[in-house]
Amino acid sequence: MDEVATRLEGRVSPAVLALVKAQVLQADGFGAVTRAVEGFGGFAKQYEQIEKVSAHHANFWEVLLYGQIGRDRAVMFDLADNDKLKFTAISEDSRVLDALAHAQRHQAARGEYITAFNEEGKEVDISFATQNWRKAVVDKTRTGQFVRKHFEAMVFTALAEERRTGDVAVVGSEEYADWSEQLLAWEVVQETLGSYLVEVGLAEAGESTDFDATFFRRQLEDKLRGAAAAADAGYPENDGLVIDLETGIPSLKAHRADGQRPSAKRLEQEIKARMPERSLMGIVARTAYWVEWWRRFGPPSGNEPKLTDPLGRYVIVTFVKGTNMGPYEAARHIPGVSGHELSYVANKHFSIVLLNEAIADLVNAHARLDISQAWGDGTAVAADSTHMDTYLDNLLSETSVRYGKPGGIAYHHVSDTYIALFTHFIPCGVWEAVYIIEGLLKNTSEVQPTTVHADTQGQSFPVFALAHLLGFDLMPRIRNWKELTFYRLSKQTEYVHIDALFGEPGKNVIDFDLIESQFRHLMRVAVSVREGTISSSTLLKRLRSGSRKNATYAAFREVGRVIRTVQLLRYLSDAPLRRRVTAATNKVESFNRFSQWIGFGNRGVIADNDPIEQEKAMKFNALLTNMVIFHNALDIAEIIRQLLEEGWEIDPEDLAHISPYLTEHVNRFGEYSTHELGIQPEAYDPKLDVDFTPLREQSLIAAGLGQAA
Repeated sequence: MDEVATRLEGRVSPAVLALVKAQVLQADGFGAVTRAVEGFGGFAKQYEQIEKVSAHHANFWEVLLYGQIGRDRAVMFDLADNDKLKFTAISEDSRVLDALAHAQRHQAARGEYITAFNEEGKEVDISFATQNWRKAVVDKTRTGQFVRKHFEAMVFTALAEERRTGDVAVVGSEEYADWSEQLLAWEVVQETLGSYLVEVGLAEAGESTDFDATFFRRQLEDKLRGAAAAADAGYPENDGLVIDLETGIPSLKAHRADGQRPSAKRLEQEIKARMPERSLMGIVARTAYWVEWWRRFGPPSGNEPKLTDPLGRYVIVTFVKGTNMGPYEAARHIPGVSGHELSYVANKHFSIVLLNEAIADLVNAHARLDISQAWGDGTAVAADSTHMDTYLDNLLSETSVRYGKPGGIAYHHVSDTYIALFTHFIPCGVWEAVYIIEGLLKNTSEVQPTTVHADTQGQSFPVFALAHLLGFDLMPRIRNWKELTFYRLSKQTEYVHIDALFGEPGKNVIDFDLIESQFRHLMRVAVSVREGTISSSTLLKRLRSGSRKNATYAAFREVGRVIRTVQLLRYLSDAPLRRRVTAATNKVESFNRFSQWIGFGNRGVIADNDPIEQEKAMKFNALLTNMVIFHNALDIAEIIRQLLEEGWEIDPEDLAHISPYLTEHVNRFGEYSTHELGIQPEAYDPKLDVDFTPLREQSLIAAGLGQAA
């Protein structure tokens, strides 16, 4: 065809020549398409597959699933064998396990159909399945029979879902055990319920009214009623909020940041200019003398370490592991130590429990510094995650959808005073919200926050409910609040100004009857979590999505709807609250960057494939980061004393803008001298002659708890 076009060129009109060239191009393209289709089995096979998919439109994916899991059929049946895994239903509803037993009895079958009746002659109950699954499994032309391959796919899909929601437990498992067996009995809970409720703020000491199901219901009703009434009454004066009366969609006017005051900028510049040059090794050594965190570590036996210089060795190991350097790489830069020695001490003398205790020591020391009052009072904490690179060949490494690369997640709880209270290392695929509360409960420091800020992950109903039952005020950064549902007190409840927020009148109503009926179980769960018989992460994993059988989830969902609606109304009505939430979440994001700056070794990649060692790596980094924060706070305080002596007037509000996440003066690289290990520093001064009362009063006013004098 190309030759024909060449020979015709100059002999025919341009229009005819263009038509010939187009036909040549079309013929070549069709040939390429034909070759591609033949590579996939030819046109006939492709048409057959297209017809199969077309026959199952309207999201009828169930009939296609067996083609994807059929190759794993033998493995799934092998795992479901009682000799491998023994499943048990945690309620009287055992329909899925009965269907599994039926599939196992016909495992050797190879025909297209199997009987729909069990050994007793009764029809196997598949009412647990969706309508689409029942449509796929039951062939109307074959009465009393199931389509075998679709029946098997349905059973294993349902089994996986019920295992995830906790409706089916695995006997002998820790992760997938029957979590309800870990709850305290009601008789045990009753003995401590009164003191527990006072402790978490759900009741007042000396209150004469019994805290029973009716009282709990009334308390939640009053909480929702009060928040909605306040938002409704304040709407006319709320310049920042506009509600579309047609759609009910709220919108908030963008807040323009006030910017840093000139006096605060001047103070910050002066502090940065005067910060003394420090080495990371020196920072670790001085904090070891001051705080004595190194005494937490030692051999597993609990005996005194048989090291010549335990303080010096623990300082070096903490520096090496906290910066994420490998022991043998570090030994080439640190005189007097070997890689084997560093590795041995890190493995044998440092555990996750002991690292948590050392972190708490730094938190407590930081809280006793007067300058920490410039940043907060310790009552608020922000939780957020950051991605950490790992090698691919380990159990925790997964590709993160959020970050777009493989690795793990470091999940930090950072106080309003900038210090990290607790750190977890979790897989990318784990729902981060389950660790929001876990970190607070495992925090053993003297700083015990009651207000929790988190990213969007913290908006789940069960998380809101559990936080409330444990006495925490959960206020996450709400990014998609326009898409969230507001719930009414009752079908008759209406509002003058904000009714459009709640959707159609009479809809989106809280089921308070369900909450009241499940009161005992809610209290059993809350007290059990506080007493440690079940972890909050285990519980929330089971309550992540709604189980049709799980009354606990339904009750947590309803309580969570109350609390989230209250928090949404507060968030929309209170501009200072929105700014505090943003500031808190920005603070933890800054901590993430600061800790990664400190963990510079191995280009930030966690080199160990052992999950325990990966968790320890995060703890080491958090410990070292807290040391730098504490040391920076001391250096800032000393500079403030110098400025006061020079006649400066220090406004506490200016000081509140100075972050201790300062890096310019810290030397991370070069030869790591150990000469500072033997130099005992002078005692530090925690006091600072600055009146922080105005900052506390501003915080109280912003929270609606007080007034300025």
